[in-house]
Amino acid sequence: MNHETDGAASAIEEQEEPRVDLYRLLARLLREPADEDLLAWLADHRLDGQADQDPVIAALNGVSRAAGDASPHELERAYFRHFVGVIQGEITPYASWYRHGELMDQPLVALRQDLRRLGFTRREGSHDPEDHLAALLEVMAMLIEDRSAQAGPFFMAHLAPWAERCLGDLAGVETDFYARTGELGKAFIAEEHDLLAAEAERSPVRVIES
Repeated sequence: MNHETDGAASAIEEQEEPRVDLYRLLARLLREPADEDLLAWLADHRLDGQADQDPVIAALNGVSRAAGDASPHELERAYFRHFVGVIQGEITPYASWYRHGELMDQPLVALRQDLRRLGFTRREGSHDPEDHLAALLEVMAMLIEDRSAQAGPFFMAHLAPWAERCLGDLAGVETDFYARTGELGKAFIAEEHDLLAAEAERSPVRVIES
């Protein structure tokens, strides 16, 4: 996704940076197989402290451990099996599929209307529908980075109804790295839901829901 802004400086508070980073990391892991550099970075970034109290930190450490045991070749094959498949992968990470059981359905229509209103355009060369989970996570990262009041309403309209279920399904796959990615995503989305539900109620602008 590309985002058109009004030219105002994009400054985010320090406590928001880890949220933006997590949205972008999850988007990257869901969009394409992890390469050697990303696996090495993940393996080297295990977090100390509070893992027994913070499910997101615990899940991040799980991804880090799995990255140390994974290889790019293995993950390329696993990504195809889990997300693509000969006809369809084990996981179909689209809002329309999880909400209505069909691709290219009403949730995609409502999403496209909101993306246009918020100034987002489809990335040139992209063939995936905009309701792919990775694309929605990228949008959330940009909205938070821009300190947009629409982050909460967008999340509640387009991610809250289905993303946690999708990531829970991913947590059940046989490939350890992708199962740990699903656990991380599920824990993070649950945390974001608690944070953004109240924020959405305070927003004066309504985001379109399907």
